Amino acid sequence: MTSRVPFYLSILLLIVAGIALSVTRHQTYGVPWTPGETSQVWDIEARVEFTAQNKPVKASLAVPHTQSGFTLVGQSASSPGYGVSYLQTETGRRAEWSVREASGPQTIYYKTQFLVDPQASVEPIAPEGEINKPTFDGPVEAAAKAIIQRANQRSADDVTFTRELIKTLNDAESQNASLVLNTMSKVKAVDKLLAYAEVPSKIVGVIELEDGRRRQSIQQMNQVWSGEEWVLFNPQSGTQETQPNLLIWDESNVSLLDVVGGQNSQVHFSMIAQEVSSKQATSEKVVADNLLNFSIHSLPLEEQAMFKTIMLIPIGALIVVFLRVIVGLKTSGTFMPVLIAVAFVQTQLVTGIVGFLLIVGTGLIIRSYLSRLNLLLVARISAVIITVIMIISVFTVVAFKIGLTEGLSITFFPMIILSWTIERMSILWEEEGAKEVALQGGGSLFTAILVYLGMTNPYIQHLTFNFIGLQLIVLATILLLGTYTGYRLTELRRFKPLAED
Repeated sequence: MTSRVPFYLSILLLIVAGIALSVTRHQTYGVPWTPGETSQVWDIEARVEFTAQNKPVKASLAVPHTQSGFTLVGQSASSPGYGVSYLQTETGRRAEWSVREASGPQTIYYKTQFLVDPQASVEPIAPEGEINKPTFDGPVEAAAKAIIQRANQRSADDVTFTRELIKTLNDAESQNASLVLNTMSKVKAVDKLLAYAEVPSKIVGVIELEDGRRRQSIQQMNQVWSGEEWVLFNPQSGTQETQPNLLIWDESNVSLLDVVGGQNSQVHFSMIAQEVSSKQATSEKVVADNLLNFSIHSLPLEEQAMFKTIMLIPIGALIVVFLRVIVGLKTSGTFMPVLIAVAFVQTQLVTGIVGFLLIVGTGLIIRSYLSRLNLLLVARISAVIITVIMIISVFTVVAFKIGLTEGLSITFFPMIILSWTIERMSILWEEEGAKEVALQGGGSLFTAILVYLGMTNPYIQHLTFNFIGLQLIVLATILLLGTYTGYRLTELRRFKPLAED
């Protein structure tokens, strides 16, 4: 018989290594064991892509600075082969990359860190010089004058004037607004109308901070000078923006990105929120520690946001192993509940459960018809996959038409897994009956709900992402559970008559 000593030594080493890595992470980097104990730092990464034309290249990107509510604590650039400089121009701060010759697709990263700081404030720069009054075509100019006159009558100062101006532009029944917006976007229309009314304003680029967001584009909004500060307005919603998760990235009022020697340029933003100590809230300390290069936090933010979800999957696997090995709960497939739970994270729990039941229930009805055709397995599975796609499409369109916007998230369900689930349950129905289908289907749904609750727990999310050593401890626990050969908890009911006697 093979000795179990090496196995248990391996388990012990995994646990010790996991604890050691976690303690080192806590002591060296100051990451807390529980969330909400420290300051919040946003890591924001701008990904600049363009195609070089085999000649000298110069790329200039508008970059942000300390502003109300946010303190800039660090910035860095990743651009192999390029020289980089940070410039203070008349239109604001810019990062400029240059290279003597480049050709083909190019990718440049600019990363910045902002500390959420309610006490952060900067002295606003008042507008200077005369306002250049724009010109409109004849009919558009008449409409612009009418809009300005109406807003002027209903306002008391420049801020309220802007608010009323945007309300008029968002009025679907206003013919003047339709005429103005027929030739330009809302943000451009607001800017030109304000300039025509001689109100100091500018167009700024804003990004909405959302943890784990990837490939976000910048939003253009309007800023109006109130006499003391710049006030931000969203021309799409007509609201005066005071949200704490809005960061003004581009205040140049000229351009976000300029590329000389390249074409097809674009900028995408990725971001992630980090809970760090005050001592660690500077990029200098983070960059100076070489050990960080071996952690997830050294990856680009787009990949970090992806790993934030991936790191939760072992927790789901642990829950599934415990329920199947110790409790004895039956599920359809081994780790199908984990994938369904990941979909629940995107769709929210109630919407996900309803969508799952609708898709599987409808799929079983259609699958029962396919079974009468005596198709080959490959053709039958392919037909079920196409059917699932059609079911999701129909449910999504119906949900949108009746105003249930939550139903749009049903597209996050893994279609291949759902197809195999329908196939397995259909075969199980034919071989074992409806009772066994209800047991395994109910067990799978119950397990998925438990996994969802575990994956959305803020403490678990914090620990799994910030302490990589926890994955070794989870692995050791799963290996230990794999050695259990005793009775499942659901099997103990067989001994109930003995207890009664």
